[in-house]
Amino acid sequence: MQIQTATLGYPRIGKNREVKKALEAFWSGNLESESLLQTVRKVEESNWKSQLEAGIDHIGIGDTTLYDHVLDWTFRFGLIPERFQQLSGLERYFTMARGKEGIPALEMTKWFDTNYHYLVPEIAEQTLPSDFSDFLERVSRAQKILGKRAIPIVLGPCTLLRLSKLSLNIQQAISKLIPLYINLLTELKNLGVEEVQIHEPALVLGDTNSCKSHFKTVYQSLSLVEIPLHLVTYFDDLGETYPWVMELPVSAISLDFTRGRNLELIKTYGFPANKRLGAGIIDARNIWQIRSEKVIPILQEIVETLHGTSIHIQPSASLQFVPYDAKREKRLPSPLRNVLSFAEQKLQEVVFLARTIIGENTKIEQEIIETSWNKFEEFNPANQSVEERLKTLKTDDFQRSLSYGLRLDSQISLPLFPTTTIGSFPQTSEVRQLRMRYKRGELSQSEYETAIDVQIAESIKLQEELGLDVLVHGEFERTDMVEFFGQQLSGFAFTENGWVQSYGSRYVRPPIIYGDVVRTAPMTVREFKVAQSLTEKPVKGMLTAPVTILNWSYPRIDISRSEQAFQIALALRDEVADLEAAGAKVIQVDEPALREGLPLKVERWNEYLSWAVDAFRLATAIAQPQTQIHTHMCYCEFGDIIKDIERLDADVISIENSRSNNQTLREITEGGYSHQVGNGVYDIHSPVVPTTEQILQQLRTGIANLPVKQIWVNPDCGLKTRRWSEVIPALKNMVEATKVLREEANVTVK
Repeated sequence: MQIQTATLGYPRIGKNREVKKALEAFWSGNLESESLLQTVRKVEESNWKSQLEAGIDHIGIGDTTLYDHVLDWTFRFGLIPERFQQLSGLERYFTMARGKEGIPALEMTKWFDTNYHYLVPEIAEQTLPSDFSDFLERVSRAQKILGKRAIPIVLGPCTLLRLSKLSLNIQQAISKLIPLYINLLTELKNLGVEEVQIHEPALVLGDTNSCKSHFKTVYQSLSLVEIPLHLVTYFDDLGETYPWVMELPVSAISLDFTRGRNLELIKTYGFPANKRLGAGIIDARNIWQIRSEKVIPILQEIVETLHGTSIHIQPSASLQFVPYDAKREKRLPSPLRNVLSFAEQKLQEVVFLARTIIGENTKIEQEIIETSWNKFEEFNPANQSVEERLKTLKTDDFQRSLSYGLRLDSQISLPLFPTTTIGSFPQTSEVRQLRMRYKRGELSQSEYETAIDVQIAESIKLQEELGLDVLVHGEFERTDMVEFFGQQLSGFAFTENGWVQSYGSRYVRPPIIYGDVVRTAPMTVREFKVAQSLTEKPVKGMLTAPVTILNWSYPRIDISRSEQAFQIALALRDEVADLEAAGAKVIQVDEPALREGLPLKVERWNEYLSWAVDAFRLATAIAQPQTQIHTHMCYCEFGDIIKDIERLDADVISIENSRSNNQTLREITEGGYSHQVGNGVYDIHSPVVPTTEQILQQLRTGIANLPVKQIWVNPDCGLKTRRWSEVIPALKNMVEATKVLREEANVTVK
């Protein structure tokens, strides 16, 4: 048996967010394209060297991206929709990602059950010639630095098809892709590459058995190139597909042993003696150090079950889902910092486990791990009051006092097609500087709040001038919709350098839930009261819902996710009560990550949806009937869980709908959704300002799908990433389109 180490991808943003800074400078016209590309090259070469220095034997390379790796492969294979074909180079690439005047971007949605967003490929009959030159250049550079350790990462053809919108049948699409992949593999073989990682996470989806013949056709064709293929799966187990996946003509197969039941499948069906196993034993999606007393026995069981099969010990997936280095977090308490494991620490864990399995003496390292966990547990005792509160919950705590139909008449009176925004307004450099100066101690709390109040006042004045019906305070005090709340709740910790990519140049620092969650004081009431005092129109209280806070954080691993969601819900429940007492007639509790957390296999959905929906209801059910509860969801598919979304019992849901070409709206309609819907009428992730006519067309589509009284009018997401020069005309056009629609409906605006 041969035991070696491997990686499946690495963080690609730069330790100091170099790629983000270069991208945004390029988009603003302050950086040349070659400088942008040079920045990306420096980051990826630094990544390769980190893995080399850690002692990794087989280093996955080629996953660095300017925006999104799925877009990269769409681009390389020439799968360019007709509306982009008149463009070229980076202009074409970034227009596919972000759109431009008259050319809508590709749709964006979540990458499996993660908070990473990818651009949805559109595969049609008419395509352009493939061009792998950038990828081949990257592989050649990696070979000079890493030698034979460099293993190219390629997005698998079946996963690419599964993630795409097809305007031709699946057999035609397969016939189109196979020659392209054969050409790519042939080019890699000519470079002297000895193995290629083919990433096929679609294999873990619950319905992949129906694609069995497609996978067999594809991989039989690719095997003719005679270059060893390493088939990589992650995020769950193979389930029913396991027996036939083992028969595919590949040299190695990677399985995720941190999620699902892959070990059980190996025990039941065996593992091919002529293939190598990639054992994904280090969780690539959490930031906790391994518990050696738990992980080592599992790894030993895998080794014993395989009876001499070669094994690569590796993370369960790409490390793009974790930050670079926990050692940089100097402000975290040492008992917590010492049990954190970011990308560099996970490399060390991979090597440590490999050494342990081959019999090298790692006793001292194991003792250090155990001691770190013991000190952390002493540092982090349970909160008895939270546990007691959870135990005493009653059925009534999860339901509004009146049903939706009965409470509507008691809620605020608004004109037909009420207009609003999702919550946030542009985070200008002035606003960011305010927060930074306050954080550095250059502004007192009073000075900071006064400056924030000026921003709030200007935004309220602007919204009134534009003619919006339900206003927001703008969220100028918030860096991030999850971070803001976590910073005010006990049980959360925050990093200084813990950035991960959400999409493009949008990076987030997920909070770390390390202890019981408790709200110690109101979190949003002051800013709400300031905003509401400035207008007679209703201002929304703005909260982030419990499951989104959970799914966009790194959760604890010692208690269930459901218990953590309920703890957060109790904190938010108290905030809802305080906002209501402060005069809030409308409270928005955003839950965009509800769908994201859905298990990849349908048989596990009910359990998740049961507690996830209950967590939202626990947070909001305390509201009186006259208080209108809103929620917001975006960039995911709703159709298959629409009844569960309705069970949230929000009075209004606002949705992303512009990039999905009204698919989300149709799913809601076909699902028989009976509550009010804010039809996202324009794409806020594009700098393009929509015209009044474009918004009017979107609204008319809404009327064709929903009863008039159910329809609200809003952008498809928050506006924090946009500039005021884009936001003001877009909202003006949105209001003008709404006026036209009201006139057509013969309704007088109040």
